[in-house]
Amino acid sequence: MSQLTIFSDGNAKQALSSSRDPQQISEQLKAVGVRFEQWQTRNDIVAGDSQEAVLRAYDNDVKRLIAEQGYQSVDVISIASDNPQKDALRLKFLDEHTHSEDEVRFFVQGQGLFALHIGDKVFEVWCEKGDLLSVPANTTHWFDLGPQPDLVAIRFFNNPDGWIANYTGDDIASRYSRLDA
Repeated sequence: MSQLTIFSDGNAKQALSSSRDPQQISEQLKAVGVRFEQWQTRNDIVAGDSQEAVLRAYDNDVKRLIAEQGYQSVDVISIASDNPQKDALRLKFLDEHTHSEDEVRFFVQGQGLFALHIGDKVFEVWCEKGDLLSVPANTTHWFDLGPQPDLVAIRFFNNPDGWIANYTGDDIASRYSRLDA
């Protein structure tokens, strides 16, 4: 079940608030400029499926969001727990970073933990199958797909080059939740 937990950026041990209610999650994230929605999913897509198969299965949804938001690039991260590159992929996303464009993920299968560092707060968003999260450009954040990933997510970008991270060098991400914790 999706969950939003909010912390002070100076205290990763005590949550300020927490909710599993999708409407509350959406409202709290909207207040800081982040889009959260829950979409319908299919059961015939699994981790490890090809980008082509995933995009074909969600063609109408992908086209609708591109038309609505003008995204220029779409890709798929599809990683199963037996992927030999899983550790390197996990590390790539774990450090705090920004993007010069929006980062949008639709979780087709599995789960992941997004952490958004906005102002003096950290918003941990446990995303699961069916969740769409849109992180605005220049928002500091990190993402954990876990040590045994079982994840398929469609990612949308304003930049035709796709995912380009600008790491902050701050170690804040190391003090907050991980999927294996």
